Amino acid sequence: MTGPGPFIMSVGVVILSYACMATGWNFVGGFTGYMSLGHAAYTGLGGYAVALLILRADVQPWLALFLGALIVAAFSVPIGYASLRVRGASFVIVSIALVLILLLVFQSWSDVTGGSNGLRVPRPFGPEVLRPEQHERFYYLHAALLVIMLLAWWAIDRSRFGAGLKAIREDEDKAQSLGIPTFGYKLAVFVISAFFTALAGGLYALWFGFLDPIFQFSILIGSYMVLMSLLGGIRSLFGPALGAFIVGYALEFFKAQYGDSQFHLVALGLLLGIVVLFMPEGILPTLGQLLNRLRPDATSIREQSAEELAAKNADAQKAVDQRTEGTNGLTAASLSGSSTTGRKE
Repeated sequence: MTGPGPFIMSVGVVILSYACMATGWNFVGGFTGYMSLGHAAYTGLGGYAVALLILRADVQPWLALFLGALIVAAFSVPIGYASLRVRGASFVIVSIALVLILLLVFQSWSDVTGGSNGLRVPRPFGPEVLRPEQHERFYYLHAALLVIMLLAWWAIDRSRFGAGLKAIREDEDKAQSLGIPTFGYKLAVFVISAFFTALAGGLYALWFGFLDPIFQFSILIGSYMVLMSLLGGIRSLFGPALGAFIVGYALEFFKAQYGDSQFHLVALGLLLGIVVLFMPEGILPTLGQLLNRLRPDATSIREQSAEELAAKNADAQKAVDQRTEGTNGLTAASLSGSSTTGRKE
């Protein structure tokens, strides 16, 4: 029995890469509510960092992948320090401006980056490893990276740090008034997001083998990350990954059916509109709410327990009131009898 063909495996790599990018974006978007349309900056920088470390510094590919992500994370510190001081639409504009600036820089700096001609990335596996086997290996590498990112998101979600981030998402001013170091928390998760997104971009560059600044620093890539997260559920663990699987499959399907036409953008726009109108929380949260409604047993047990507890409390209070009234009546009668006896004497 043969496994999936090279084309299926390559599509799987692309979809898993999207899932890694969307999950990396969700560290910022999901925890703080800051919508960055410029996260393609970190995927692009991650790819170029890996390539330049291999080509210019003769670093081993896997070490270059990790070092490149660290360099991008360090680069994101001053970026976050400046951009996180604004909110809402201003933050979105700053994130877009970063991508456009990097696009111009990497197109103009042709002596280092290759400019518009692009840059070839040496593959980590030797020529003896055939293309189908490379697809399979990168498929599992992307899957492993996605698992690591999900575990990191899960750990933050259940930590005190995560609770502070969610407080920022709900009401940043109130969170600050409660003593939460809002700016420090935002900057920390911003750097974490940049690190993981750069890892995803670097791993994709090692698989694809070529970097083009127009593609690497595209606003469309950042928009895909936001779309995937919104589609699956921006505040859920698996939501961005689910959205990435849906969007990634749709993109590959439309490319196979219609070639280079822009029909896939229209379809994705309609899909996003439907989700925003009918499932504003995303697919996973909406499904969770639907399942809770379809499971009346657990809900009815909780409600019944609450009603029974309230009834028992009411009965107990009534009994106490009756005893109090009886005691007061006996006390009053005793006092009245004592008073009458005293007058007779």
